Amino acid sequence: MIKKELNSVLQHDGKKPIVYDLYYTEKENPQPLVIFCHGYKGFKDWGAWHLVAEAFAEAGFVFLKFNFSHNGGTVEEPIDFPDLEAFAENNYSLELEDLQRVLDSVSANELPISIDMEKISLIGHSRGGGIVLIKAEENEDIHKVITWAGVSDYKVRFNIGSEEFQEWKESGVKYVQNGRTKQQMPHHFQFYKDFEANEKRLTIRRAVENLKIPQLIIHGKDDPTVDQSEAKALHRWNPNSKLMLVEDANHVFNTKHPWNDTKISKAIEEVIHYSISFLKQ
Repeated sequence: MIKKELNSVLQHDGKKPIVYDLYYTEKENPQPLVIFCHGYKGFKDWGAWHLVAEAFAEAGFVFLKFNFSHNGGTVEEPIDFPDLEAFAENNYSLELEDLQRVLDSVSANELPISIDMEKISLIGHSRGGGIVLIKAEENEDIHKVITWAGVSDYKVRFNIGSEEFQEWKESGVKYVQNGRTKQQMPHHFQFYKDFEANEKRLTIRRAVENLKIPQLIIHGKDDPTVDQSEAKALHRWNPNSKLMLVEDANHVFNTKHPWNDTKISKAIEEVIHYSISFLKQ
């Protein structure tokens, strides 16, 4: 029977809290852990992620999904984006720090289940894919890493040199509409300034070329948000990686939010199958 610890909170002095969910089955022996990182304008409760978590737990993994501390959610309202000021102050460095805080809590045995510390793997969706690749390269505790519709380059997404970028620099803030909630979601220019100050660390290609652990790349062939060419680039930079392209699959593998069905899409079933098989090898 799957146990669920939902909306647990990691607290650190001077830091915004991190809200996370844990899915697992109780066993005597330490279990392998999968930590899942959501993407841009994402959150741990998006769409069918809960059904994904259950599938991994049924396969013998402890599955931890969490909200980045500045994703716009709060402890009281972890779904959607009640805290747009926090969202405006988010950046890649903060997300890497959040992931490290989660890893530190695992190392400190703060979870209610025994973890096999030699089998800690990371999965990242979309923008979260870049985060897990960078962390996997710099943290020796990571066993394997998987990206789902992962991005290959953060810098290109700033459109440096464009009129829009210049306006952002001059005004200090730009807004992106959330197509689902219709919120105008702010980005302060600190987002770019942090990238500029940490560009070497935040270059995904550098991380991938230096990976020493098994890497799996899964991408939908019909992804309109992050083109499959980015998955092929990740694979090219690490020829030892494995690349799986999913037929007839979009950026979220044919799921949506909210996901009220008790079953998942055929595409996400394939993603789960590929991922679990890779982790068990």
